[in-house]
Amino acid sequence: MEMHELVNSLEALNKKLVDLQVMLRLDEKREEISKLQAETNSPDFWKDQENASKKSKKLGNLQGEVEHWEKLTQEVKDLLEMAQMDEADKEVNLREDIEKQYLLLSKSVAQLEFKTLLSDKYDSYNAIVSIHSGSGGTEAQDWAEMLMRMVFRYCESKKWKITILDEAKGQEAGIKSIFFRVEGNYAYGHLKSEHGTHRLVRISPFDAEKMRHTSFALIEVIPEMEETDTIKIDPKDLRIDTFMSGGKGGQSVNTTYSAVRIVHIPTNITVQCQNERSQQQNKETAMRVLASKLQKLKDEAEDAEKLKLRGEYKSPEWGSQIRSYVLHPYHLVKDLRTDYETTDDKSVLEGDLDQFVEAYLRWRKSDNK
Repeated sequence: MEMHELVNSLEALNKKLVDLQVMLRLDEKREEISKLQAETNSPDFWKDQENASKKSKKLGNLQGEVEHWEKLTQEVKDLLEMAQMDEADKEVNLREDIEKQYLLLSKSVAQLEFKTLLSDKYDSYNAIVSIHSGSGGTEAQDWAEMLMRMVFRYCESKKWKITILDEAKGQEAGIKSIFFRVEGNYAYGHLKSEHGTHRLVRISPFDAEKMRHTSFALIEVIPEMEETDTIKIDPKDLRIDTFMSGGKGGQSVNTTYSAVRIVHIPTNITVQCQNERSQQQNKETAMRVLASKLQKLKDEAEDAEKLKLRGEYKSPEWGSQIRSYVLHPYHLVKDLRTDYETTDDKSVLEGDLDQFVEAYLRWRKSDNK
């Protein structure tokens, strides 16, 4: 790349960063940082340690976002000055070094630009994920476990914390269902692309005749609501059952009634949690998840009403298929919403989901969904 082209490219990169400041709502985030800093300086701040810990973590995330943009902006400006100096003085000749740094900065800006796709209301929240095997016995349960491993590895690559809340193992192999929380910055924004029915076509390892089988599993992803967001739940609308836990958590976990199942009678939504150490902890976790599910239901109803007024509403199909994984007779993973596809099924099942996540987020933006 010639030096004058590098100067033009760096000027364009600098302008993009200026635009990103607005798109990333950094001024709003700076105001929120100031408010949170004032709260953390209060002598009573750490009296409620759980709430204080959440706010401290949020403050750290917001500061990290703003500081990353500021650092990147300064680096682009410094490199632009260097390029302009080199262009003016032909004897300096730093073109190769400047070009290498420009390519690295372009990649960093592209990653920052990706964050503008994560601008929906709950994108920055933690996620509650559940995976359910479809009909088909062991074959479907094995597929559900494969999806669980895929999502776990994706979360691990992002350094997000996974907490299993409830799990039902298959009789021979795999899982019937699993229910877990993912804690991390923008966890819901990334994982919402996985919400829906996933279809697998392969030669079954459980079939002695080596026949081709089709299996289905459902992944449900909802944002974990913060206390300020949760809707009011009338205790009269709840049926709460306790039972002996069958999960991990210590020697006494299987001998006490620590597991909790909550049924919200008006909606028939059921939430079960058994992997916390006490009944009270399980109940608190289950109530947070129930509130998240009810909030999601309320948001979906409001969105549907808006679409009705615009004449665009279509009845949602809970079992609608979102992605197909074909492992035989050829190799292909295809997202049926975005049409993004890859033949590298192994990498996808090992948790390489970034391309599918980005394709989904861009599809939502362009389709105004």
